[in-house]
Amino acid sequence: MNKRVILITGTPCVGKTSTAKQLAAKLNGEYINLTDFAKTYHLTLGEDSERQTTIIDEDAMQQKLRCIIEASANVNIIVDGHYAAAVIPTNQVSNVFVLRRNPKELKEFMRKCGFSDAKLYENLSAEIIDSCLVEAMQTQSGKVCELDVSGKTVDENVMEILDILDKRKKCFAGFVDWLGMLEREGLTDQYLKM
Repeated sequence: MNKRVILITGTPCVGKTSTAKQLAAKLNGEYINLTDFAKTYHLTLGEDSERQTTIIDEDAMQQKLRCIIEASANVNIIVDGHYAAAVIPTNQVSNVFVLRRNPKELKEFMRKCGFSDAKLYENLSAEIIDSCLVEAMQTQSGKVCELDVSGKTVDENVMEILDILDKRKKCFAGFVDWLGMLEREGLTDQYLKM
């Protein structure tokens, strides 16, 4: 059975989880959230208290994911996580969707979620300098689609993904330029604090 393993990645608060869950429901697929997966299968190495994050054992996670994907009876597997492109074996991946959100909108989403200033600016910087997109393009070359989800609903995002999967719409990557936008508007210092 040929499986379609679809990765939904992007920085925190771009809408990965709601998009991935809804996509899995539409495709009658299996949904895997990497944070939950790591905890369920004890694939963590500890906590980074300074960065307020869990340290993942990427090698162990990659091995466990390979086994779970191979053993799955489902033809569609949707994986949700900002580091999904780095831990899913390349030969198992069919599509990678990198969700992108305008930093102005993203900052408000993160504030509402209660991010500390340090975590907020770390994640804003990752979005502005294309961290998730670059990682996806380096590890999953030729399979990456970038979606600007700014101002869009989850339904709209899922429909765009389905259109790309069904070849009704073309896949593009590398067209979002938040840094250029912020520079043109003179806002770089307000959003990019490294």
